[in-house]
Amino acid sequence: MIPAEFEYVRPASAAEAVSALAEAGEDAKVMAGGQSLIPILRLRLAYPTTVVDVSRVDDMRGVRDDGDAIVIGAMTTHHDVMHDALVGEHAPLIAQATATVADPQVRHRGTFGGALAHADPAGDLGAVALALGCEFVAHGSGGERRIPADEFFVDYLTTALSPDEVLTAVRVPKLGAGWSSHYEKFNRVAQAWSIVAVAALVRRENGSIAEARVGLTNMGSTPLRATAVESALAGADAGRDAIRAAAQHAAEGTHAPSDLSGKADYREHLARVLTTRAVMAASGS
Repeated sequence: MIPAEFEYVRPASAAEAVSALAEAGEDAKVMAGGQSLIPILRLRLAYPTTVVDVSRVDDMRGVRDDGDAIVIGAMTTHHDVMHDALVGEHAPLIAQATATVADPQVRHRGTFGGALAHADPAGDLGAVALALGCEFVAHGSGGERRIPADEFFVDYLTTALSPDEVLTAVRVPKLGAGWSSHYEKFNRVAQAWSIVAVAALVRRENGSIAEARVGLTNMGSTPLRATAVESALAGADAGRDAIRAAAQHAAEGTHAPSDLSGKADYREHLARVLTTRAVMAASGS
């Protein structure tokens, strides 16, 4: 199909992007890599009056060290995120999940910030951002603000970004020594969206799990934290039986959708199975 008519703006800086969004009003859309937006435009699931293309905003690219966090520019491609040394050292969970995104062609064009701002609950990076406790850096007419990951995702394809704001970067806290991670994904065919996926972070002490963080992909209208699993794992033995028992709580508090890929009860079953696998892999059990 052919998209509806729209104005096209290609700013050279984040400030110019903010000005363009403010001028266009609520019916504008930001385009980063375009891997999510363009299909939606073609299907006329969105019909903005203005598309603001930020692909030329170079200061929104790259990964840098910022003391207690690493900062990933929103325009950094999935490919570059996967192969970045800082990400590999301080946030390997991001690299693990990003490696499952679509195919190499999409990973070379699609962007880290674009995928997160798109806020598809089947996307792989939202649950990872929740588990890591990321902060989203937005620039708008009122200046810069930082949005915690647990406040960023509001509803299906909806974030806390205001109409005049653009996501410029994501701050990823350095968790320090002792943490290990794993991303476990189930999809119908290779390169497809997740039916369900689990992002697991585990810190072990003296043979037990001192702390765990578990993020769920596609178990509701937004990414979710499996808080009941995290509580059950805290202080638990790192053995397989204890992990299996804790993972039985994975579907608690979720609102799994039913669609052509699977019914809600099937997704709840997958959440328990994949949480078991992800936590076991992260803890080395």
